[in-house]
Amino acid sequence: MLKEVMLVGGGAFVGANARYGVNVLSARWLDPAWPHGTLIANVCGSLVLGFFFAVLSTRAVADPALRLLVAVGFCGSFTTFSSYAHETLRLFEQGAWGAAAANVLANNLLCLFAVLAGMWLARWI
Repeated sequence: MLKEVMLVGGGAFVGANARYGVNVLSARWLDPAWPHGTLIANVCGSLVLGFFFAVLSTRAVADPALRLLVAVGFCGSFTTFSSYAHETLRLFEQGAWGAAAANVLANNLLCLFAVLAGMWLARWI
């Protein structure tokens, strides 16, 4: 049990810090009034998760510990549904209904596409 907890925690440590880095960089390079960092993290994390599961299901027999490290730990802390929900609500509260709607559509559609793209990429290479 301790091994599993350490795997999830290690993946989460890396994922959370990567998420923080994406947020800092996106706020510096893009408009900080719109939650670009969350969108970027959610799309990239969805791509990684789709790729990871496609590789495991079609090509590799991996140690179940790898699922804990990558899928649960890293992707679980890197992608941030709670941040997405909070930022969308904040946009609504500010009266930026169009931006809030764009955030909902962008996160949902792009992340679904990213999982599909990750799966396609894993099967292609």
